[in-house]
Amino acid sequence: MKELILLLADIVNTLHDYIWNLSNLMGFNFTDKDLHLWVLGIIGIFTFFIVHALFIRLAKYSITAISFIYTLTVILVLVFAIEIQQKITGRGQMEFDDAIIGLWGFLLFFIGFLFLKGMYMIIKKYLFKK
Repeated sequence: MKELILLLADIVNTLHDYIWNLSNLMGFNFTDKDLHLWVLGIIGIFTFFIVHALFIRLAKYSITAISFIYTLTVILVLVFAIEIQQKITGRGQMEFDDAIIGLWGFLLFFIGFLFLKGMYMIIKKYLFKK
């Protein structure tokens, strides 16, 4: 897990320096905060457009799918925040496998939810025929 975080940090730092140097060559002379505002703003708005288009399509079929994607995103952030917190505080082991197991836990409980929801819909359909 530590190696993965260090690799990701190295990639982000390399991209940061590349964008910083490119913006300086173009004469923008951004401060670090300016750079963060523009880069994350652009990444964020493009991500929003993609997610919004996806969610519009999914909403035609199931709000459950949208709820699943949102919840999975929150769980991903939470799982990695917990692992990083363990490394910083020294309480527990920071391990990638822990993050994967945590995600599997959510997926298993979600499958259980889908099973119960399916059973409810089947029972409702046959008990309350019109």
